[in-house]
Amino acid sequence: MRSERKLDHIRHALNHSEGPVHYFDEVDIVHRSLAKLDWEQLDISVQLGELNVSSPLFVNAMTGGGGEKTKEINRKLAEIAGEKNIAMAVGSQMAAIKDKEERKTYEVVREVNPDGIIFANVGSEATWEEAEVAIEMLRADALQIHLNTVQEVVMPEGDRDFSFRIENIRRVISESPVPVIVKEVGFGMSGETVKELQALGCRYVDVGGKGGTNFSKVENERRDNSMDSFHSWGIPTPVSILHSLEAEHIIASGGIRSGVDGAKALVLGAKAFGMAGPLLKTLMEDGEPALRGKIDLIHHELKSVMMILGCETVEQLKGKPYILHGETKNWISQKGV
Repeated sequence: MRSERKLDHIRHALNHSEGPVHYFDEVDIVHRSLAKLDWEQLDISVQLGELNVSSPLFVNAMTGGGGEKTKEINRKLAEIAGEKNIAMAVGSQMAAIKDKEERKTYEVVREVNPDGIIFANVGSEATWEEAEVAIEMLRADALQIHLNTVQEVVMPEGDRDFSFRIENIRRVISESPVPVIVKEVGFGMSGETVKELQALGCRYVDVGGKGGTNFSKVENERRDNSMDSFHSWGIPTPVSILHSLEAEHIIASGGIRSGVDGAKALVLGAKAFGMAGPLLKTLMEDGEPALRGKIDLIHHELKSVMMILGCETVEQLKGKPYILHGETKNWISQKGV
């Protein structure tokens, strides 16, 4: 059943240890010693196209459609997102589109956070009519369309026909009354992909790079015969950002663990950054007070980087000097940007 699969995803994702490479550790920001600003001058609000958000950090897509357990997780995440005034995306709503009983596991997000910025979420298999239901379900401010080809082909019961998806994306983008964010789920985006999406009318991309939750590993936990050759598949998040610079609005996710990682993503060219696994793990293992504290710490770290680099606004972080090394440097030197 779909709801059991949702719970499997949460359980396996929480049990996975971090990979051997933290790609944001391969990005060093060039330090500046002479500070010139007052802490009270620092402004972390962001204008992301039509979206005016109080922070570049948002709670990225995680769950829903798994009955009362996922409803409770979404309720807690939405309450805290509302308290901290940050945006939040829900997990794929395809479960609720196919089964109305699951709608409450998503609708709770808007119920407890009536004034917050909420992103709806559907797969690229969704028709415009299905996407419209997802938007209306949450009175959403934006819609995520997730791309998860690797996950689907590894998933035992995953989709195998992708022939109609590009046309679906085009139609949804053209019809949607709210911004449409096309996002990967942990395997990154190439420059070629970004150009294809731009040709479809896409203005917002979430690069969803390698380095965070590995959905190849998650799905292989559910297989009898593991396709573990795909465990290393994908493009690291910092590389994906640099390959996506032609996009109008870049969002970074995948392996962001802290406010410093988020600041590095912004230096490379992203306008906002999403976190999912680290926030969920904190909530599930340490509770709501710990998650509130983690979000506060992320914001404090982000503002600290802004202070060090002399940036009064988040936008001013873009293009500050940085150094690449390790696998990230190899990607850029061989593939180019």
